[in-house]
Amino acid sequence: MTHPYHHAVSSARKWGGQPEDYLPIHDWFDATKESHAHFTHRALRHHAEGIFECERVFGTTITNSDGKKVPVRYIGEQHVKEDCGGRIPNVADWLSRIRPALWMSKGYRLTEEEVRNVED
Repeated sequence: MTHPYHHAVSSARKWGGQPEDYLPIHDWFDATKESHAHFTHRALRHHAEGIFECERVFGTTITNSDGKKVPVRYIGEQHVKEDCGGRIPNVADWLSRIRPALWMSKGYRLTEEEVRNVED
C-alpha cells in the first residue's frame, strides 16, 4: 500500500462504509509526504505514538456511511501495519536508525561508535 486511497479501500472492506469515510485519517498519516517524498516520511507518524496522536486529532471513533462506529485507533493500526510489514513500530524504532551528522550533535558529546559513524 502506498496511496491513502488504497488504505481507505482496505478500511471499507474491513469495517464497511465507503473509502471516503476513512480517507481523512489515511491522508493524515501520509501528509508528511508533502515535506519528504520518500518512504522515510513514515518515521514522523507511522508508529504507535502516531496512532495515538491520530486518535487525538480525529476522536475515539468515526461513524462510517453504514452508520457503524469504528475506532480510529484500529484504522491507524491498519494503516501502519499495511505500510510497515505487518508490525507497529515505536518512535525509537525509527529514530534509532538515524545516522548522526555533526550538525545534530552540537551541545552533546558523541559516543565513540557515533563518531565512527558520523556523516559530515
